[in-house]
Amino acid sequence: MRRVEARHLRYALALAEHQHFGRAAASLGIAQPPLSTQIAALEREVGERLFDRTPRGVFPTAAGAAFLAGARRALDEMAGAVVDAGRAARGETGRLRLGFIGSALLAPLPAVLGRFRRTHPDVRLAVQEMESPAGTAALLAGELDVAVGRATPRGVGAESLVTVPFWTNHLVAVVSTAHPHAGRSTIGVDQLAREDLVITPPDKEPAVSAMLRALFAPERCPLDGATVARDVHTIVGLAACGVGVGLGPDSMRRVARNDVWFCDVTPRVRLPDLLLSFRAADRSPVLAAFLDTVRRTCPDVESRLDRLLAAHPDTAARRAAG
Repeated sequence: MRRVEARHLRYALALAEHQHFGRAAASLGIAQPPLSTQIAALEREVGERLFDRTPRGVFPTAAGAAFLAGARRALDEMAGAVVDAGRAARGETGRLRLGFIGSALLAPLPAVLGRFRRTHPDVRLAVQEMESPAGTAALLAGELDVAVGRATPRGVGAESLVTVPFWTNHLVAVVSTAHPHAGRSTIGVDQLAREDLVITPPDKEPAVSAMLRALFAPERCPLDGATVARDVHTIVGLAACGVGVGLGPDSMRRVARNDVWFCDVTPRVRLPDLLLSFRAADRSPVLAAFLDTVRRTCPDVESRLDRLLAAHPDTAARRAAG
């Protein structure tokens, strides 16, 4: 016997438990002679007598007792390794690196990440807020597993990504409760053109900035003198202070305050979708588990995501390779 195998450890432990070759063989489902032969071969491999054969039974020697203690530990570790391998294959352990724009924390990331944390508590989440272009660059560089933003990924390597619409928003305005529009359900674009506005930095969400600029006549664009706020929370806070009318996604309504009022913008303006992107060739079980959570949490994403995966050449090549 060139090496000690797991079955030899089980044979030795069964013999120690039953203290009889016949009973041990029966418990293992093998005949007695092969068990005797294997134990003798094991002793030759170890170089020590592991069992005393006596008329009263078969008992471990001092060397045998030490060997059996190690055998138990080895089998326990092997069983644990099998469990760990299965958990890793199912995406229950590992790491997920996620980059996101701040407004995604209003919706839908709280529901998605909350569910993922509950169902995959042993996955290490590394999350980082970053602008959409930076998220794409980090994803292409292999520094992220998932990126959530509003800009469609572009540039060298963008064709290797799968990008699916993740969440839809329309434009709303937020005003102080002292503002003349407080209490109204809507505010028109023409009315917004006469207001001081509060917006996010154009370079932070360029797709939103371009869409807002297209709303207003170029000769009198209120965005040129708008107050720039770091995020939607700051927009709401400045609106509450009476600095101006804040503009942002309808998910901004989740910033609950009793000193502001939200109005839908008319005509209804759909903002660029929140987009979820990942590398099509990424075979990580953790990523697969996260995408399953997205499917369950955002049902509208499921069919679009499956169609995109089926059509992408990287995933098609992976399926063909088996």
